Amino acid sequence: MEVILQSTITCPNCGQKKEETMPTDACQYFYECENCKQVLKPEQGDCCVYCSYGSIACPPIQQDKKCC
Repeated sequence: MEVILQSTITCPNCGQKKEETMPTDACQYFYECENCKQVLKPEQGDCCVYCSYGSIACPPIQQDKKCC
């Protein structure tokens, strides 16, 4: 299975969307929206901001592995 590294994060505060490249060797726990400066954290039960706010889940989740 091919791992997708591009994910579009949508800020729940202002709706800003930005395509980002996900790290393959770590979870990204914080993400600052460049528009409203809100610092996003994963929702309860999610391992990273990409799983909560991204269009594609993080690489470990895509590979059915535990994330961090």
